[in-house]
Amino acid sequence: MSHVEEDTGTRRDFLYVATGAAGVVATGAAVWPLVNQMNPSADVQALSSIQVDVAEVEPGQQITALWRGKPVFVRRRTEAEIEAARDTDLSDLPDDNARNDNLGEADGADQNRTLDEAGEWLVMIGVCTHLGCVPLGDAGDFGGWFCPCHGSHYDTSGRIRKGPAPENLPVPQAEFISDTVIKLG
Repeated sequence: MSHVEEDTGTRRDFLYVATGAAGVVATGAAVWPLVNQMNPSADVQALSSIQVDVAEVEPGQQITALWRGKPVFVRRRTEAEIEAARDTDLSDLPDDNARNDNLGEADGADQNRTLDEAGEWLVMIGVCTHLGCVPLGDAGDFGGWFCPCHGSHYDTSGRIRKGPAPENLPVPQAEFISDTVIKLG
């Protein structure tokens, strides 16, 4: 009799383990589609980085690209715009942080906000840091951008100078991948 009880116990243990393993596999199979649906879709992943051709942009002109659902201003600045931005004393800035994803923490000097050392190329997310409006270019008291919704004025480096906006326009991750193409993201 003891031999039969031993076999029954072993079979019972096997059934418990097999049932538990099947339950884990079934639960994983049921949960995986729910978790996987939270991943970004293919069209969103494709837009995580874009290339912007700037070959036709002349000094003093700006183009706007759409990246991650937001406007990105790409401006080729004139010597006068560069000089005005570089002559600004940092103590005059309400936000003295560069807000440049390419650098991390840096002060708001013009050299820390531009894409190239000469300061000719400025790339910024074109969304007002006050309430998310889109500022107008070549406008405002400082010759940069002006948000007519609530009166925020940005200078030629995209730094907040006057109005309710608390921060400078952010500079996204960007780099030149050729002489005339900028990659965002």
